[in-house]
Amino acid sequence: MDSEEIEVIESESELQEPVVTKKSSKKRMNSITRRLHWQLVRSKMGIYFVQNLLIFGLMCGGWVYMQESHSDAGFDIDRIRTVYYDEEKRNLEYQVLDNEGTELLNLDIMPDGGYIVGIIGILICLQGMSIIFGLYGEGKRIRKTLKPINEIAVRADRLNRLTLSDGSKYHEIESAIESIKPGEEAPLSLQDKDLEGIEAAMNNLLIRMKETYQQQARFVNDASHELRTPIAVIQGYANMLERWGREDQEVLDESIHAIVHEADHMNKLVEQLLFLARGDSGKTILKKEELSLNEMMQEIYEESLMIDENHIYKYSAPEEEIMIEADQTLLKQAVRILIDNAAKYTKKKDEIKLGIGRNEKGLAYLQVQDTGIGMAEADVKHMFERFYRSDETREIKGTGLGLSIAKWIVDKHNGHFEILSRTELGTRIRIVLGDESKI
Repeated sequence: MDSEEIEVIESESELQEPVVTKKSSKKRMNSITRRLHWQLVRSKMGIYFVQNLLIFGLMCGGWVYMQESHSDAGFDIDRIRTVYYDEEKRNLEYQVLDNEGTELLNLDIMPDGGYIVGIIGILICLQGMSIIFGLYGEGKRIRKTLKPINEIAVRADRLNRLTLSDGSKYHEIESAIESIKPGEEAPLSLQDKDLEGIEAAMNNLLIRMKETYQQQARFVNDASHELRTPIAVIQGYANMLERWGREDQEVLDESIHAIVHEADHMNKLVEQLLFLARGDSGKTILKKEELSLNEMMQEIYEESLMIDENHIYKYSAPEEEIMIEADQTLLKQAVRILIDNAAKYTKKKDEIKLGIGRNEKGLAYLQVQDTGIGMAEADVKHMFERFYRSDETREIKGTGLGLSIAKWIVDKHNGHFEILSRTELGTRIRIVLGDESKI
């Protein structure tokens, strides 16, 4: 058997397989829609039946009460009441007896009470018409609701019908993956309509993997650079101590001071790196509780006065008590980071203002405002990136991780930052707590 015959047989076997068409998809949709229709009709009929039964009972009770109230005997709940069929009158009779068995009232239910049955009948007809006329609109709503599910089913059927016995599709995907070149934004191209979904999903995955790898590489590189400097300083002073510091008191004091300072810097850097690493891995768990922003900011203000005597701190708060659900320790840490930054870039004896309040949308905020060197608009866009430091701030000691930690904390509280900064005028940073999209 030659190759041409083999190809004919394979193509014929493919033709024999059932193909998912729009017609078959529509039939399936109609079948599902009918079943949902009947379920809806049964549900409505059940609801209407209970409603009609309740209305009938209330109307009967009202009719009986009205009839007895207008009789000579009046209405008394303790009397004996019976309903029976009178063969002579050929009618249903309603009889009221006192406790001794004496008849007080005898009413013909039909036709006196027949209007109740008529009203219930009219109500049933109206309900039936509402069910019938509602089928078309409900059918459209059901089809609209099921449309995305139907499209998924059609796509799944199409994937299920793919001819993969010879491995051609797998070979296409394998070849495309092998031909990927570094640096391409959308490296995978399968040139196959059946595999468009797989192509898009894999390209998105590759792009995310590339971005993640670049972020990790940059993070490791920056961390290595930040750690290299204090290590080099410590090593240099240790060598100097080994050569001359044992006998030179001035060199000894200078070396010890520098080593302690750089060790503190390294310790702070490592703690910040560990905080971010724990946060990225999901190991940092927030312990939210109801707290007063007024009290928390007052504590931070008093701590700032004691810790930093080089700046003038002012605190303003509204008269109302602002209560929120938050992790007080972490939120306090985020505010302390903003205050530390403000103190670094503000001249001595200049003001740093702290405040809380609610914005125009009613969301609570915490605010730190300084009169420091300010930031350019280009720097504001990158200020929360890890290890990012603008050219103007590189001479000031810091790790470049504080604002990244503050952003992580605020993000976990579903908050965001509002930043207003002008060079040589200062910076105002607000931590707004709450999701504006849910207001």
